[in-house]
Amino acid sequence: MQPDLLTALIQNWPDTLSGHSHLDVALSGGLDSMVLLHLLCRWRDEQGGPQISATHVHHGISQQADAWLAHCQQQCALRGVALRAERVQLQRQGGESLEAVARDARYAALARSPQQVLVLAHHADDQSETALLQLLRGGGVRALAAMPVLRQWQGKWLWRPLLACSRAQLAAYARQHALLWVEDDSNVDAANYLRNYLRLHALPALRQRVSGLDARLARSAAQMADAASVLDEMAAQDAGQCLSGNILQLPAWRALSPARQRLLLLHWLGLLGWSSPAPAAMLAFQQAVLAGQSARLQLPQGQLLCYRQQLMAVAWSDGPFVWPLACQPGESLVTPLGRLDWLWKQGGLSAACAGQAIWLTARKGGETLPQKVGRVALKKLFQAHAVPAALRDAWPLLHSADGALLAVPGLGISTGHQAQGEGWWPLWQPTAVPRPASG
Repeated sequence: MQPDLLTALIQNWPDTLSGHSHLDVALSGGLDSMVLLHLLCRWRDEQGGPQISATHVHHGISQQADAWLAHCQQQCALRGVALRAERVQLQRQGGESLEAVARDARYAALARSPQQVLVLAHHADDQSETALLQLLRGGGVRALAAMPVLRQWQGKWLWRPLLACSRAQLAAYARQHALLWVEDDSNVDAANYLRNYLRLHALPALRQRVSGLDARLARSAAQMADAASVLDEMAAQDAGQCLSGNILQLPAWRALSPARQRLLLLHWLGLLGWSSPAPAAMLAFQQAVLAGQSARLQLPQGQLLCYRQQLMAVAWSDGPFVWPLACQPGESLVTPLGRLDWLWKQGGLSAACAGQAIWLTARKGGETLPQKVGRVALKKLFQAHAVPAALRDAWPLLHSADGALLAVPGLGISTGHQAQGEGWWPLWQPTAVPRPASG
């Protein structure tokens, strides 16, 4: 005989979370989340379980959104649960679906929870839908692993205690305890939402044809999760050999097999918190890098660029940018667009420069740098050093207090301000560039 839902939930409380005494429930007001809220409140009241709060995300998509919020407020008040309501504005970009935009906004709102453990009401039927949906979308092992019971996310824990329970079990529990819930009218729209089509038509038909379908899909998802874990371990090892912050060393990366090269790039993007590109875009970028071309991979959060046998992750920055910035030779300076460091070497800045005010300034265009061969246009200097075009406009300059151009960090020093022996050589490590006006 299976344990009742409350007993099963308590038994599945992860040891990892034993030090946490407050849970925040993602509460839509639908059947699943109302069952979860009721179970957690029973745990709190009957067995001294953790304190409970809830977060409701008001998307504003449905005409019933205000009524759903009022329902959640009423039900939480009846149970002595503090409710945090988040109203979000949905903005679709490119080919994004409204469903994907709403999901991203919902998780962004959950990430703002003051609690460290977020509890989600996903159940076994959701797991089957997710696994099949990802398969139809051509997802890799991580996507096919569907949803884990527990995982770290955005510095918090996501816990799905009902993942082994069917929706039928939750519905029976809701009827037994006379729970009230709201119905999202979009859940019956199978024409516009593939997940709804799977839920309403495909999966019921498959369950009649294949016995134990949900258990089989869950088993496949678990095996994919194991495979993803092994790949993560391999990618972490490769990252230790190739990666340092926002820089990936190309010689070490090229020594990997093509599959491991792509895996490491995806791992790196994950560490940066950036989204993954489409497989075709990733493959085209990999081939361009291996061919020694001027490769660039643009993503919503930034871009990957080739520079000096390195791949560089350069984020988009929305500013504002405050120039000029005072700096001192020998002392590192971190700016919104990158980091200025110094190297003591032959031909650095003269001692006279080191003893006066020096300013890191933005480019204005048309500057030239005095060199032994005459004045060299910065455009030529950037080309000679193979600086990617995407970095040039945001590459700062070093000026003296009287406005004289002293150096282009990392590329050259004015002959009139260069030491005869050793001196401080400025280095520039770009980390961001202004976001293009088009976004």
